[in-house]
Amino acid sequence: MYQPFNPKVAVNTPFLFFTGKGGVGKTSTACATAVFLADQGKKVLLVSTDPASNLQDVLDIELSNTPLAIPSVNNLFACNLDPEEAAKTYREKVVGPYRGKLPDSVVLTMEEQLSGACTVEIAAFDEFTSLLADPAIVEGYDHIIFDTAPTGHTLRLLQLPTAWTGFLEESTHGASCLGPLSGLSEKKDIYSKTVAALSDPAKTTLVMVTRPDESSLFEADRASQELREIGITKQLLIINGLMKDYVPTDEVSTSFYLKQRNALNKLPDSLKQVPSFCLPFVSYSLTGIDNLRFLLKHYTMSASETPSTAQKYDLAGLKEVIKDFSINGTRVILTMGKGGVGKTTMASTIALGLVEEGKKVHLTTTDPAAHLDFMFRDENINELLTISRIDPKHEVEAYKNEVLSRAREELDEAGIAYLEEDLNSPCTEEIAIFRAFSEVVNRSQDEIVVIDTAPTGHTLLLLDAAQSYHKELARSTGEVPESVEKLLPRLRNPKETSVVIVTLAEATPVLEASRLQEDLKRAGIQPKWWVVNQSLYATKTIDPVLSGRAVSEEKWIEKVDKELAVKCAIVPLINQDNSGYKHLQNYVK
Repeated sequence: MYQPFNPKVAVNTPFLFFTGKGGVGKTSTACATAVFLADQGKKVLLVSTDPASNLQDVLDIELSNTPLAIPSVNNLFACNLDPEEAAKTYREKVVGPYRGKLPDSVVLTMEEQLSGACTVEIAAFDEFTSLLADPAIVEGYDHIIFDTAPTGHTLRLLQLPTAWTGFLEESTHGASCLGPLSGLSEKKDIYSKTVAALSDPAKTTLVMVTRPDESSLFEADRASQELREIGITKQLLIINGLMKDYVPTDEVSTSFYLKQRNALNKLPDSLKQVPSFCLPFVSYSLTGIDNLRFLLKHYTMSASETPSTAQKYDLAGLKEVIKDFSINGTRVILTMGKGGVGKTTMASTIALGLVEEGKKVHLTTTDPAAHLDFMFRDENINELLTISRIDPKHEVEAYKNEVLSRAREELDEAGIAYLEEDLNSPCTEEIAIFRAFSEVVNRSQDEIVVIDTAPTGHTLLLLDAAQSYHKELARSTGEVPESVEKLLPRLRNPKETSVVIVTLAEATPVLEASRLQEDLKRAGIQPKWWVVNQSLYATKTIDPVLSGRAVSEEKWIEKVDKELAVKCAIVPLINQDNSGYKHLQNYVK
C-alpha cells in the first residue's frame, strides 16, 4: 500500500526536520534515520529541541547541549537542546529589566505571556539556529537531523518586521501567549538566513511523521499546508506504526487493523500529493541502537523477544471513575490531554455513565467530528442528557475580530500584521473557547457539566494575570467577561470541579501529560484522575505483535500509577466495529 521508508532512497538534503503531533514517533523515527545514515558512512548530527524529548532513552546515553559521539554507532553525534531552560533564560532577559520598576502585577502578566508553548518554540528555534549559524558545525556533517520542527505560525511570526520592535511591551490589545520578541532582536539576521535555508529544497526536507489514525493524519495535513504556504515545499510523509497483518481470530487485532485501513482511506487529498512511506507497527520498544536498526529493516518483532500477555496491574476502570464523581457530587468535569488520546470518547463515556446513575448531565465538546447527537440518539438517554458543541473556528474568529477592532484605533499597519499573526497562536484558541465554556459551566447549578478539551493552566494564568493588569493599570490584555472571572475560582475548587487527564501508555503522551499537570498545578488545579486509554496491556490479545507492544506499555502504566496520578484508571483498546451509544457502553463496562 505504501513504500517502506528507506532513507537511502528518500533522503537527499543535508537538513532534515521531523515534525508531527505528540506520540506519533518523531523521536524514534528521527533516531532510526540517523543511525541508518551513519551506518551508510555519513557523518550525522542528531539534535532534539522537543520539551518532552526522550532522545536520551532512545539512544541509551546521557546527552547535553554539546554534540556527543554515540559510542555504538560510528559517525553519529547527538545533542539534546533544552528549550524549557532556553525559554526561562529568554523570559528573564525580557522581564528582568522591569523588576522593581513596574508593579508586581504587570511583571506577572509579562512573565505569563512568556510562559506559553509558542515562547518555548521560539526559544527552541533560537537554540537550533545557533547550531546552523556555526559554519564549523554545518560543514562538519553530511546531515543534521532535527527532532521537532518549528510550526508555520512561528516561522511566519519571525518573518514579520514588527516582531523585532518589541511593540507588545506597550501593546495590551490581545491576550498574547508569545509576548515581545525584542529579547532576541540581535538575532534577526541569523533568523532570516535560517528561515531562508528551511525554504530551500536543495538544503531542507520536512519529514512529517503520522500514525494511521484520523486525528494524526489531520494534523499532518494541517502542518503540511501551513509550512507549504511559507515556502517549505520539500516534504515527505511517514505513516508510522502501520500493521502489516492481523490475526482473524483475535477481535482486538482485527479491529486495530481495520481501524488503521479505514483512516487511511480518508487520507486528505492534499497529503496524497506528498511522497509517502510507511514504517511497521512493532512489538518491541524503540529504545536502543539494535531496535532502531530493526525498525528500518521493517522487522515487526525483534529476534530475541518473547512476548508475554501476563496481566499484573489491577487498576480501576471507567466505572470507578464515574462512581467517584457520582458519590462526591462533582459538578464540573474536564477531560484534558493531547490530541488523539481519546478525550472526546472519555468525556462522552463519563457523561453516559453519570446519566445511567440517574444524574442530569450536560456534555460540551469542541470536536467537530464527535457526532455526539448520533452517539446519544437513544430517547431514554436524551431525557437526562443535553449536548452542545462549541465551534472553535467561530469562537476564534469572533475573539480575533474583537481584539483587532480595538487595536486598529492605535496600531499602524505593521503592528496590526504582527498582532494578527500573534492571534494565530494556540493560546488564542484556548482563550476564545474558554470564554464560550464559561457560559456553559454556569449550567452546573442545575446539572453536571462535562467539558471535553479544557483550557491549560497557562491559559488560566494568562487570563488571571490579564485581570490583575486591568485592575492595576486600568487597561486589559483582552476583555475578561464576568462569567470568566467567576469561573477561575470554581475551577480551583476540588469539591466542585475535577480534571481527568487522558493519556496513552507511551513515552511522549505520558511525558506531555505530565507537563500539562504541572501547568495546571501552577494555576492552582490538582488533577484527580488519570485515565490510560486504548491500552493493549489491558486486553487479552493473542496477536504476537500486539501482545509484545502490551508488555512495553507496562513501565508507562507504572509511572502514571506510582508517580503522577492521585488516582489512575485504565481502559483497554475496545473493538472499533461498534459505534454510537453501544460503543460507549462498552467503555462504561
